[in-house]
Amino acid sequence: MTDAGTLKLDPRDDVVIAKHKLAAGTRVETEEGLVALGESIAAGHKVAVRRREIGEPVRRYGEVIGVATRGIAPGEHVHVHNLRAEMGEGKEAEEKKTGTGAGVDGVQALDGVHGGPRSEAKCTGREETAPEAMRYFEGYLRGDGRVGTRNYLAILSTVNCSAGVSHFVRDRLGDVTREYPHVDGVIALTHKGGCGQVAGGDDHRTLEKVLAGYARHPNIAAYVVIGLGCEVAQAGPLVERHRLSLLSGSGPPIIGIQQQGGTRKAVEAAVAAIARLLPEANRARRTKRPASDLILATNCGGSDGYSGITANPALGVAVDRLVRLGGTGVLGETTEIFGAEHLLVRRAKSPEVAQKLLDRVAWWRAYLRAHGVDASSNPSPGNLSGGITTIAEKSLGGIAKAGTSPLVDVVEYAEPIAEKGFVYMDTPGYDPVSVTGLVAGGANLVCFTTGRGSVFGGKPVPSLKLASNSALYRHMEDDMDIDCGVILDGASTEEVGHRIFEEVLAVASGKKTKSEQLGMGEAEFAPWVRGPTL
Repeated sequence: MTDAGTLKLDPRDDVVIAKHKLAAGTRVETEEGLVALGESIAAGHKVAVRRREIGEPVRRYGEVIGVATRGIAPGEHVHVHNLRAEMGEGKEAEEKKTGTGAGVDGVQALDGVHGGPRSEAKCTGREETAPEAMRYFEGYLRGDGRVGTRNYLAILSTVNCSAGVSHFVRDRLGDVTREYPHVDGVIALTHKGGCGQVAGGDDHRTLEKVLAGYARHPNIAAYVVIGLGCEVAQAGPLVERHRLSLLSGSGPPIIGIQQQGGTRKAVEAAVAAIARLLPEANRARRTKRPASDLILATNCGGSDGYSGITANPALGVAVDRLVRLGGTGVLGETTEIFGAEHLLVRRAKSPEVAQKLLDRVAWWRAYLRAHGVDASSNPSPGNLSGGITTIAEKSLGGIAKAGTSPLVDVVEYAEPIAEKGFVYMDTPGYDPVSVTGLVAGGANLVCFTTGRGSVFGGKPVPSLKLASNSALYRHMEDDMDIDCGVILDGASTEEVGHRIFEEVLAVASGKKTKSEQLGMGEAEFAPWVRGPTL
């Protein structure tokens, strides 16, 4: 039989993608004519349509995703058994990557797919797109001019030693929404760090940036800080160094477990402090706000072979629309742009912005080498099972989340997102750590794409889950907000992208996402830890 259930994404591609499981014997159109499949091909996986010899590049999205490790005939399954990434980690290639060779005026093998120049990737700058008629949502305007999409009270734990007390406080308060209906709840933001760090070192500074970012976040109406008392990450210096205060202008309550006299007394003190803050937080009301007040973070997790075809490009359409309205879309996960960063460089508004991105990529390569790994180690078992073979393939699909707008700024992890437009934040690819940095930077809504299925939540920020295929959406409907798999059945990417944008406005206005309905989102608070534990 002949099957039309494949997708060719670019005329230059050497592979097509199975839209559904293809049985052995199915005939597929290749450059050598119809070829019968010698084995069944799983949904989302690749089939060769052009003969490739050992060492020759293999293209998907019109870009090289790896090289053949043996001869590949038309009709063969293309995956880990015959395709590998070549990250080009030799000295000559590294000199080209880090700037001792070419810089932003002629980016060389930063992706390293085959160890030499991947493609010319000059920073050309982009023209701004004319804005469309403004759209609005209902949000919380704060005194500093920023706008929240939720109205939480938070317990900020400075160290893992105060995590237990923080949870006890939250549990003692229970469901505050019955008495305070305009408050979304009390959340305990705890983590595994705060001590065993170099005082003033990288991890200590990163933790403080994250805690300060959450303290100032427009989705948090008020907060208390709870510490043990003897830890490296002291609460008092955190508040002083970052000039933290409540929206009322007063300093935040600081609870030290040792100073209070132990667990029970610390819990009582923190509960009393939050009880005093709740009436003020409950006075907040949603008002009509322009979409330009939104800072939309994008992230992906559990990607599959469809993610770069459906959910990610559809989200890119929504991001572009938000940017046209004067809002901000943010892309992160630096380990998941390897092999595709040249496409972002081309979109940089200036050579300086392009260089900031390249500097972060160079830092990551040095960081990975110092730990004995290389950039090709990224695709997870779930990615592989879903049809993604190499990091370049994963990256090329992943950056589709960022749409096509000009890249206006590159910021480091948890740094404030100040520019309007498309912004890049340097984060790891691990979802909780990545989103924690994005939220600390000021993102007030998250869109999270997934092909294998993720149950991610991100309090105090709502997280919309976008399924890359309809089978996943139906299988995990309690967790998925939007089915982007309809693109495989004929819906246009633009249509689904506009559907995502409308849902973004609804959620920003208070509609609960599936993860919020399930109560997900506190455990995913995970500040990035890079250095040694002492």
